[in-house]
Amino acid sequence: MGRVSRVLNRVRRGVDITMIFASLLALAWTPLVGREGGALRWSLALGVATAGGLVLARLSRRWPLVQYAPVAAAIIAAAAHTSLGDTTTTTVWLILIVAAVILIRQFLGSHTNEGLMRDLTRQRAILARQAFRDPLTGLGNRAMFMDHATDALEDADDTKTAVILFDLDGFKGINDTYGHAAGDELLKATADRLNANVRANDTVSRLGGDEFVVLLPRLLDEQTADTVADRILHDLQKPLTVDDLVLSVRASAGISITQGNRLDVDTLLREADEALYHAKDDGKGVVRRFDPVRFAEAAQRRRDESDLRRALDEMQFEVHYQPIVDLNGELAVGVEALVRWRHPVRGLLAPGDFIELAETLGLMPGLGLWVLREACAQAVVWQQDNPGFKVNVNLSATQLSSPELTDEVGAVLADTGLPPNSLVLELTESMALTDLTESARVLSSLKTLGVRIALDDFGTGFSSLSHLGALPVDVVKIDKSFVAAMRETTATGSVAEAVLHIARTFNLAPVAEGVEDEMQATLLRELACAEAQGYHFARPMPAAELTGLLTRQSAGLQIR
Repeated sequence: MGRVSRVLNRVRRGVDITMIFASLLALAWTPLVGREGGALRWSLALGVATAGGLVLARLSRRWPLVQYAPVAAAIIAAAAHTSLGDTTTTTVWLILIVAAVILIRQFLGSHTNEGLMRDLTRQRAILARQAFRDPLTGLGNRAMFMDHATDALEDADDTKTAVILFDLDGFKGINDTYGHAAGDELLKATADRLNANVRANDTVSRLGGDEFVVLLPRLLDEQTADTVADRILHDLQKPLTVDDLVLSVRASAGISITQGNRLDVDTLLREADEALYHAKDDGKGVVRRFDPVRFAEAAQRRRDESDLRRALDEMQFEVHYQPIVDLNGELAVGVEALVRWRHPVRGLLAPGDFIELAETLGLMPGLGLWVLREACAQAVVWQQDNPGFKVNVNLSATQLSSPELTDEVGAVLADTGLPPNSLVLELTESMALTDLTESARVLSSLKTLGVRIALDDFGTGFSSLSHLGALPVDVVKIDKSFVAAMRETTATGSVAEAVLHIARTFNLAPVAEGVEDEMQATLLRELACAEAQGYHFARPMPAAELTGLLTRQSAGLQIR
């Protein structure tokens, strides 16, 4: 409160104490002093009034109404004495003094209340400003935007309302490089430039950090919002001088538009935020309008991410195995382990439906290690009746770059008891060529365990013979596209034969992938390809089904 109000409050408190003392003195005067008076009686009356006044003054701090009790009692007592005709000049004066004190108290109280009301009004104005204004830029804040946007939608009739969300690109770098003072000046300049490019009835607000929003009510066409957003982005790119620093920063913008009041404020803001995300994703410094199709795709991806994380926690995965056969007798001599996702709603999903997403989310190291352990443990079971049976397990890009990979593979071999030479680790040619030197180092480390290395999709990664010689590879898998082209008479049809020739030159074991029919199998035999896999022989299957296939295979061999 103001100084005058504080002074009035102190005076009012003094008057309150005086009122209590005078009332108690009026009550004590007649019984203690009476008509005879005398110094002793006077002293006794004053002592009682003083003692009682001190007690009541202290009590009134906690219970304010207590201070009015002696006043009421004094007035009632005076009225009683007067009605009985028992009055003295002194009593009348005391009553008059009490009445005067009450009047003074009321006068001071009214003035104190007026000062208090003025102070409260001033405080409310300050709080209202703080509640709806950003203190740094002077723009409206989120509360003001929500308030104005709600009103705009209610008054929209059949017109359009647009929300444009802006975010400064690289603002954190400016703060980190030049300090927060420079960043604050940039935010103020952004606010000024936003205000300079909108109409008087538009609303510009700062939502927080480097994020701003513009509300455009009662638009007749949607193109206006695009025009305003483009104009603002162009204006924001102009250099700004701050303390001898010339700063320039781009911004990205997302637009959401509704007709009438079909959408509420939260939905409009959420759609603008989604459009802003796409603007950032498309390279920044651009405007994007909310796109329901992209939104649906992004929402589906978020659901997929959530489902995939839950799947890993609940281990909804299973390993299927596709036989690798000896082409001479078409007997299974090994398998390739392939992970499947048993989705609770979508059913059994192949790797192409989730591996890329798992890699993006950083889930492949854990999932890949689980597949490796499952496959090795299962291979040990099959080897009991099929000595030398091999298992191929794919490595992901993140696994290949992990410094713990060799130790993890060694631990799995030790825990499961699988002979190292029965494990074939596969990686794609393109993965190996991403960093040839690092790939060669990691694969050489794995080779010290005694495992074998296979190069998958060979021929599709534009590898050269020097690349192949630099990698410690044991097996090359001929890509299915080259196998499918063998029946053609074009030059492409001879790629499989060339790959087989390269494999023999480097003393590598070739395996043909994607064999679909007997004609392809026959051509591969003629080219002296020893092993193959594909739907012609068997599709990937659960471990139990493959166990049955191996049992039937063993029974057939015994009959022969």
